[in-house]
Amino acid sequence: MTFAANWDSNGVPLLWPYANRLDEQAFYANGQKYSFDPGLGNTGRGAIPIHGFVTGADAWKVVDAKADAGSAWVTMKLDFFRIPRYMKQFPFAHTLTMTYRVQDGALEVHTRIDSLSDERMPIAIGFHPHFQLTDSPREDWRIAIGAKTHWKLEPSKLPTGETEPITQFLPDPKHVLVKDVMLDDIFTDLERDERGRATLSLIGKAQQVDVLIGPKFRTALSNTSEQPHSRRRARPEPAPAVPMRGSVAFEPMAAITNALNLTQKGLYKELQSIEPGGSWEESFWIRPHGF
Repeated sequence: MTFAANWDSNGVPLLWPYANRLDEQAFYANGQKYSFDPGLGNTGRGAIPIHGFVTGADAWKVVDAKADAGSAWVTMKLDFFRIPRYMKQFPFAHTLTMTYRVQDGALEVHTRIDSLSDERMPIAIGFHPHFQLTDSPREDWRIAIGAKTHWKLEPSKLPTGETEPITQFLPDPKHVLVKDVMLDDIFTDLERDERGRATLSLIGKAQQVDVLIGPKFRTALSNTSEQPHSRRRARPEPAPAVPMRGSVAFEPMAAITNALNLTQKGLYKELQSIEPGGSWEESFWIRPHGF
C-alpha cells in the first residue's frame, strides 16, 4: 500500500507502455490511432498522459529469488494481457519479466518483453531512477552526460522534433554543475563503450553514482529537480544561499518522450518494435562509488 501510494519515492519506477509524456489522450501504432479511456483513471491527469500506467501494478508475481557466491537476484513477471484495464488502453497482448540483480557492486535492472500480439508492438519503455548524494550539499554536485544530441522542447516539455548538438545546450556536458541548470531534457546519440553501454554520472565530493545504459536504451532523460520528481525546464539559476535538497534523475528510455506519436508524424525515426511472437530485452546498471 505504501509503495502504491508513493511510487515516485521508491525503487526504480517503471514507465510503460510509454515513458514520460504523450501529446494527447491517444497513441499511434502501425498507422492506427488508439484513443485512451480517461475514465479508467490510469493514463495521467488532464490532456497529457504521463509515465504509462503500470508503475503501481499489484499483479506482479515472483518467479525466482536466489543467490550464489557472487550475486543475488529476484525475477518478477506481469501478465499484462490478463488485465482488462491495461489492455483497454494498450491493446497489445504481452508479458513483462523484470530481473533485479546485485553483482560486482552494481544493481542490474533487466527487462524482457514477450509479445503475444498478432501485430508489431511498439517499444517506448523507460525507467525513472533518481538519486541523492550525502557527502556534499546539492550546490556542489555535478553531472556528466555521455551524449552528442539534445532534443529541443516545447513549453509543455514535449519534443519539437528538432535537435541540436549537446554542446550548444550544455557547453561542457561532462562537467555540469547542478546548481546552474534545471534540466528535464532528452539526450540521444549516447556515447558507448566497447560493450555498447553509455554512462551518465552524478558526482559529489567523494561519492558518485553511475547509470550505465545498454544499447537498446537509445535515449536518456536527465532531470535536476530541487525536490524529488518535480518537473522543470532547463534554465540558469543563481546559487542558493543554503544547501538545496532534491534529486537528480537519469532515465534510461528505449525511445524519446512522445515517440509513439512523433513517429506517426514523421518526426522520429528510431522507434523499436517487436514482431508478432517476438521479444525485446535489455539492461541498465546503477553503480555507486564512495559510499
